[in-house]
Amino acid sequence: MPIKQPCQQAGDAPGLPEESASPAELLDKAPTKIARVLAYLLAPCNSLIRFEAEALGDHCLNSTIAKLTHDYGLEFQRQPEKVPNRWGTPCDVTRYSLPESQHQRARVVLALLNKPAKGRKGVAA
Repeated sequence: MPIKQPCQQAGDAPGLPEESASPAELLDKAPTKIARVLAYLLAPCNSLIRFEAEALGDHCLNSTIAKLTHDYGLEFQRQPEKVPNRWGTPCDVTRYSLPESQHQRARVVLALLNKPAKGRKGVAA
């Protein structure tokens, strides 16, 4: 399932690099799947469901969101939706997005996640 296109280019968002919304660029630049998912969700209007997160290398999006919530104190919007599964029948999923009110905190967390593992000791929570 392809990732939904953002409603605004990531380069238009203050403090976000231009490549933040491109899954291909994120796969090359971000050191971990959690950093790729967070960078993607920081781009304006971006959201993910579990099937879309596969393109970012995340095979268990709900666990990644739980880690970002519990370990780093980020709050996500959750929207239930139905999408067709592999066989075309409806499947219940959750669409995750990062509210604007969480963007500043998320940028701090992302900077921490992009540090070499040795420098990641401090938690941003």
